[in-house]
Amino acid sequence: MTTTTRTQRLEARVTPELKALLVRAAELQGTSLSDFITMHMGQAALCTIRDHERLELDTHEREVFIAALLKPPEPNEHLQSAAAQYRATMGA
Repeated sequence: MTTTTRTQRLEARVTPELKALLVRAAELQGTSLSDFITMHMGQAALCTIRDHERLELDTHEREVFIAALLKPPEPNEHLQSAAAQYRATMGA
């Protein structure tokens, strides 16, 4: 995380038990509750985004994907028509 000025505010309603848990964890790390929550929310957000953006394939799927990259199929009539229409529209 960068050390830029914090100008945005978030609010969340939590149970007393969760707040106590978060306060205890922040104390154990020697940080404020706000810093603890901000740091861990940022890490959780990055992990969530990474998990959704990453493509994981099993062995068979990986082989099919690589084969398609190395030897792509010939464009069918529909794709050729779409490409021609794109070129005509975009002047490419």
